[in-house]
Amino acid sequence: MTRVYGHFGELLQGRIGASGPVALVTLPCPMLWVDANMTPSRGFGLYQVQKAVPRDVLRRLLHRLTLPVQGLFTLNLSMPLGGGAGASTAALLSLALAAGADRDSGLEAAVLAAEGASDPLLRVRPERVLWASRHGAALADLPPLPRFEVLGGFWGQGQRTDPKDQDFPDISDLIRAWPGSDLAAMADLASRSARRTLALRGPRNDPTEALARHHGALGFCIAHTGAARGLIFAPHTVPHQARTDLRAAGFSRITQFGCGGL
Repeated sequence: MTRVYGHFGELLQGRIGASGPVALVTLPCPMLWVDANMTPSRGFGLYQVQKAVPRDVLRRLLHRLTLPVQGLFTLNLSMPLGGGAGASTAALLSLALAAGADRDSGLEAAVLAAEGASDPLLRVRPERVLWASRHGAALADLPPLPRFEVLGGFWGQGQRTDPKDQDFPDISDLIRAWPGSDLAAMADLASRSARRTLALRGPRNDPTEALARHHGALGFCIAHTGAARGLIFAPHTVPHQARTDLRAAGFSRITQFGCGGL
């Protein structure tokens, strides 16, 4: 069995300049993952409860990686489709690894070719790269993030990533200001990125920022395409009542996790 971890939306996402590439800083999440298994067989099959990967896409991926298009594959996801948790990228990566792909043998490029966009989920520290999702490439290395905790869940309608979608706000200034160990500055920049995307793309009634203010969070983050929403706290400062209030506001799959640090 192979496991690939997803992410919980992004700390930043937008265009680099009015006509530049879509870039992001991902928020890795150890609570979200995809497991894949392959049983050797002369035939070819794919079993999945959530239809994350069409059979023909898996066929093309295996062919591109020069792997045999055979075997009985199973796929299990701990995150919803369209949640902004990297489900499709994680699913393709996990299936390819289960089939015997080498992590360093053009796997990221093959996944990009299969779906037109990708997340940096194979990186050891994916939050430390500025990632061009439509090009499947790191644009810059970033400094380590401070330790922080996120309490969040999935709110609103899911939305699958469209690789042709370029309708994102300019975040060039936020990228230039991206901090090192300053947690308050990081949370503020993540909140500003989220606000810009919500103002441009909606939905207008998103309750995440109000919940962050109510519970004294340092900021908030969203899946800029998808339903993941989170409140950003310093370690060990998440209020007990916050989980209940998120559920009352319509959040599902409430989760809490830590990120950052060396």
